[in-house]
Amino acid sequence: MDFRHERVAANGLNFHVASCGSGPRLALCLHGFPECWYSWRHQLPLLAELGYHAWAPDLRGYGDSDRPPRVQDYAIEELLADVGALIEASGCEDVILIGHDWGAILAWYFAMRLSHPLARLVIMNVPHPGPFEAVFKTAKQRRKSFYGAVFQIPWLPEMLLRAGDYRAIEQAFLGSAANPSMFPPEVIDVYRKAAAQPGALTAMLNYYRALIRGGGAERQRQLGYPTIEVPTLMLWGENDVALSIEGTYGTEDYVRDLTLRTLPGVSHWVQQDDPETVNAMLRSWLCGEAVPEVGDVRASA
Repeated sequence: MDFRHERVAANGLNFHVASCGSGPRLALCLHGFPECWYSWRHQLPLLAELGYHAWAPDLRGYGDSDRPPRVQDYAIEELLADVGALIEASGCEDVILIGHDWGAILAWYFAMRLSHPLARLVIMNVPHPGPFEAVFKTAKQRRKSFYGAVFQIPWLPEMLLRAGDYRAIEQAFLGSAANPSMFPPEVIDVYRKAAAQPGALTAMLNYYRALIRGGGAERQRQLGYPTIEVPTLMLWGENDVALSIEGTYGTEDYVRDLTLRTLPGVSHWVQQDDPETVNAMLRSWLCGEAVPEVGDVRASA
């Protein structure tokens, strides 16, 4: 399926949005680091087939979306305002929010603060901040999250990510993917080119700087974590090198209607690493059917 590409004005910025499908129901897909809209290439056609107007924006600072210059421009409050403004710009009232990595961070907080009603929520490979607080205290998770501390340093992370024709971007995927064949050179090149745009690396890193050094995570913690009432599907690739599966434990204490499926042998890049399984689970859940276990999906493939 061909994707449409358009510019959408929202929250004072212009966003590049890839889309397919049409109709009054929006499926808004939020990518992570160091990705762009392209990380949803396998899911957009499925969502369109199911009757959704599927949108995958480049988040602020990424790809072909606007890149404001300051760290504070990437405060969590601004990012959440972007999500709300994109929903408003779509003109849709019936909305499902789908997030992976940084996109999942935004999706969790948006569902908690609920500036716009959601019909459903899908989270991929990022824990709810409540359970994660306990897990982050462990030595295991602190080792996994060390990169976040490195990202706080000015200019050095940009230099490291840029070195060797952005080899670190390539290794972010190939060095941790469970199925590297899903990341051939032409796929890696999309992410390399997006990161190589002027100012893109600094913008991407400013997400981490604003969350930690800028106090965004602490401000959200002080607001509390109200129970999420929106039906939620959580998909977790068990071979995640950055986040421990223990971060999923206790999620049901924060989400009223939770369906959790873990995918053994699948990496952090879950929807790209194993799109067939992810899409089968998404299809069942969005159609109101029981979400199959991994073994059932793979046995029927």
